[in-house]
Amino acid sequence: MGALGYFLALPFIYGISFLPFPLLYFLSDAMESLLFGLFGYRLKVVRENLRNSFPEKNVEELKQIEREFRRWFCDLVLETIKTLTISPQEVDRRISVQGTDILKHYHDAGTSVILVMGHWGNWELGGARFSQLPYHKLNVIYHPLENRYFERLIIRMRTRLGNGLYPMNDTVRCMLRDRNELTATAFIADQTPSPGHAYWTTFLNQATPVFWGTESIARKMDRPVIYLGIDRPRRGYYTMRFELLEPKPAQTAEGEISERHTKRLEADIRNRPAIWLWTHRRWKHLPPGDIRQHGT
Repeated sequence: MGALGYFLALPFIYGISFLPFPLLYFLSDAMESLLFGLFGYRLKVVRENLRNSFPEKNVEELKQIEREFRRWFCDLVLETIKTLTISPQEVDRRISVQGTDILKHYHDAGTSVILVMGHWGNWELGGARFSQLPYHKLNVIYHPLENRYFERLIIRMRTRLGNGLYPMNDTVRCMLRDRNELTATAFIADQTPSPGHAYWTTFLNQATPVFWGTESIARKMDRPVIYLGIDRPRRGYYTMRFELLEPKPAQTAEGEISERHTKRLEADIRNRPAIWLWTHRRWKHLPPGDIRQHGT
């Protein structure tokens, strides 16, 4: 989409962002009927992911997770657009926070931290809520978009309440640049890396590659690793939960942090499976040496 498409879409995007939440969710229900009911958006991927992740569940249980996921996914899209205009007061009202004593401890000690999380809950609203906490400045690692117009829109959405952004390929350089500031650097660690340069583990019953970056940076810089889960107990409301995953990364064995944050995320997904990004082709790669790579 070029400049013309962007400027045509912009009033529509902002119009959605100004909707009150009840109307936003009315629109979300209509969107779910069209996106999944009519167009079947990535339903093959969703269903395959669910079957492989939960082989112990029967057909009806998987269908129930799918129904709940479809509704949450559309809520997620519109809630993300909402962050373009949402007020700090509304963010505080809709997102409760647990475990801030961990952040306070490291803030008072003058120690920067690393946050590790997954595409579970609503990470965009979570970032907005973090900006209102009186502790570290949040810097979120992101993948720059090719479309420079939407790139600016995303940057505005994610920084308007005070957070910063680190381009994925410049993460270490940015962290070193800001080493004299008190920061929390957020890694969303359930994306799919190149299979030959990944830590391999078992995640949701499947061989899964995990980015080394989170662990390697934490170990080299010896910054405490905090797990952040963003649960959704009911529609329109979230709970952010901070848990200390590793206080001394430099003292851990290779692979230990990657294994622990992956298993912690898996526990959250199993507890509330409908609010994870099942449309993502998380298992598109096979482990190096797997004979299925050669079609045999």
